[in-house]
Amino acid sequence: MSLLQHLEQSVSKIPEKYKQMSDEELEQIIINAKEQLGDELFIPGHHYQKDEVIQFADAKGDSLELAQKSARTTAKHIVFCGVHFMAETADILTNKDQHVYLPDMRAGCSMADMADINQTEVAWERLSQLVGETIIPITYVNSTAAIKSFVGKNGGATITSSNAKDMMKWALTQKERILFLPDQHLGRNTAYDLGIPLEQMAVWDPIMEKLHYDGDLDDLKVILWKGHCSVHENFTVPNIKEVRAKHPNMNIIVHPECTREVVALSDDAGSTRHIIETIESAPSGSEWAIGTEMNLVKRLIKENPDKHIISLNPHMCPCLTMNRIDLPHLAWCLDSLAHGESVNPIVVEDDISHFATEALNRMLNK
Repeated sequence: MSLLQHLEQSVSKIPEKYKQMSDEELEQIIINAKEQLGDELFIPGHHYQKDEVIQFADAKGDSLELAQKSARTTAKHIVFCGVHFMAETADILTNKDQHVYLPDMRAGCSMADMADINQTEVAWERLSQLVGETIIPITYVNSTAAIKSFVGKNGGATITSSNAKDMMKWALTQKERILFLPDQHLGRNTAYDLGIPLEQMAVWDPIMEKLHYDGDLDDLKVILWKGHCSVHENFTVPNIKEVRAKHPNMNIIVHPECTREVVALSDDAGSTRHIIETIESAPSGSEWAIGTEMNLVKRLIKENPDKHIISLNPHMCPCLTMNRIDLPHLAWCLDSLAHGESVNPIVVEDDISHFATEALNRMLNK
């Protein structure tokens, strides 16, 4: 079944009764289902999930961390509160006796969707014509299983925002050049931090099927896929200037999915885990403007009342696709499992899973 068919099924299949229930009724259904399923159920919840959902998570974390925790459990049912590519990774890493579900199949990721397998294969052919067999592909874990599989098949590996520098260093020991999928900003920021000048980076436009690069191809080191996170790209240089003017003592910390200009003007940049740990360990009374997803920023504000914390962009909305996972869909998914039925299973085909696992293992074994 295609993703589109899954989406259509999810939208039409959820019974109206769940949409009409109060939050209290939905929460009680979830509580009852968790009690009934017991150790057979594991609910991983991504940091960007809403509080109404994250309160029921058995573990909070980033996408790869949660997939790994899912694989380490003995739970038969993994109900992933995140987005589609995260549930795919969980299905890849878990065993055949474990089953992964996504409460709402509309919970996708715009960044992951900016690199599909057909575009990637075209890009690989065109780039190989330009620079021969000198390229190794690496992909952010925020990508589809098909892209992970492509990367694994071609000798590459996955990366996270935490280990991006180490994995890029590794990749450059394998080949002269890197094709970095699918987020150009993380790729650019990581390469720049490693001392690779911007003049040695190019951008591949998958829509125009064109390499944007004015330099000598012999100098080219990193080819960045023209993709981005729709949330993190909305943190801007004017946002930073406004914070500096209004709050001169405020520290600015952002995610490396932000643009190069924003990262360069910030005081610190790092993964979601780095942001959380930095805020939690910061001195009482310190001031912070955070450039990452709003649900997490609000949670950090709530959990750190002794610090002055704001969003770097005061007009930022939560990630819309992450917010697809809500109480009605979670209650429906768990209630169905409690009654011996399954909805929205995530199944990665064996041929895709095989090479995707290779890409993941090349990273995990470093």
